[in-house]
Amino acid sequence: MSKKKTVKKTRVAPSVRLRAGERVAIGLMSGTSADGVDAAILAVTGSGLKVRYRLLGHHERPYPPALRKRVLDTMAPARVSVESLCDLNFELAEVFAATAIEAIDAIRLPREKVNLIASHGQTVCHLPPGRPGQSKTFGSTLQLADPGVIAARTGIITVGNFRTGDMAVGGQGAPLVPITDWLMFADRKVSRIVLNIGGIANITYLPAGGGPADVLAFDTGPGNCLLDVVAQVVTKGRLQFDVDGKLAAAGQVLTEFLVDWLEHPYFKRRPPKSTGREDFSRPLVERWLRHVLAAGATAEDMMATLTELTATTIANAIKQFVAGRFDEVIVYGGGSTNPTLMAALTQLLGQPIRLIERFGIHPKAKEAASFALLGLLRIDHVSGNVLRATGAQRPVILGGVYRP
Repeated sequence: MSKKKTVKKTRVAPSVRLRAGERVAIGLMSGTSADGVDAAILAVTGSGLKVRYRLLGHHERPYPPALRKRVLDTMAPARVSVESLCDLNFELAEVFAATAIEAIDAIRLPREKVNLIASHGQTVCHLPPGRPGQSKTFGSTLQLADPGVIAARTGIITVGNFRTGDMAVGGQGAPLVPITDWLMFADRKVSRIVLNIGGIANITYLPAGGGPADVLAFDTGPGNCLLDVVAQVVTKGRLQFDVDGKLAAAGQVLTEFLVDWLEHPYFKRRPPKSTGREDFSRPLVERWLRHVLAAGATAEDMMATLTELTATTIANAIKQFVAGRFDEVIVYGGGSTNPTLMAALTQLLGQPIRLIERFGIHPKAKEAASFALLGLLRIDHVSGNVLRATGAQRPVILGGVYRP
């Protein structure tokens, strides 16, 4: 008896069905860690600050190792040629556009159904006002992945350059997600802190029953950026980050070094404030690592101490600058998957921390989804900056519109 030939079937995701009156927006995001581009596709009803959304899909496209190295090498403080910067701007735009197209295809959505793409781009330099050597009233910022290229490649209206408008009126240009945190998580009875632990950590405080004007948000300092450098250096590139916090768990916190590092001037600044690799750079952590090894400690001790630094600066910032009560902390970002960091933070805050997945949002989709909402605010001609967060002189409509 002959055997039946088994035919392997490829499962195809069912096509998404849109409801009457829904607009579709795609958010594109790559953060300080520069590990790739995340795309979130939202279906939205309503407009302005009365939008309601549902997540249709999430897609991520990692940067190839060589491209990621070029991005990290371009981040301030860095010395790169104008030609290299120019090339990278367009090359990243091609990656961002491809990510959007892949996300659309993954949910089998006709491209003509997408109303807009909102791209954060890739920040390579961010110099907010008030930092050492910078004007107290005006700063500057640079994001690569040109929105005009994305619009041309996808054939979809693209909104980009979100930070510049806020900085032009004296703001920090960051954080920009507080208005979308309010749209996603504000509650009449529950006060919440939304904590993002990406390369840089930032918080948004949402007092119960408050409006956008009541929101407080700022960068607390390093999230994963210093931890990633140590993992890469001590494993000679074998690891890009401390997987499951195992390196930190194997070490001991070096109190003397921790106390010294907590004297970094950024931690003493009051909000509004924002930061990046300009303050917490690879050369800084490599210098700290040399000091630790010279003292006879191990790389694992260094990782344990830096993990405690991240947890301590987040907890200190919340205790020092959040004046009102908070009932729960919602966390997302790469740091939320690090058990050693989460345990340290939970102990310092003295209360449980809720992962964003419990609210039906994929942790890697959250920031991309936020920029999709910011793009819709731009199209709806609604200001997107929160003055208590950025310190801007006035509300502004964020982002420029690029048509294919």
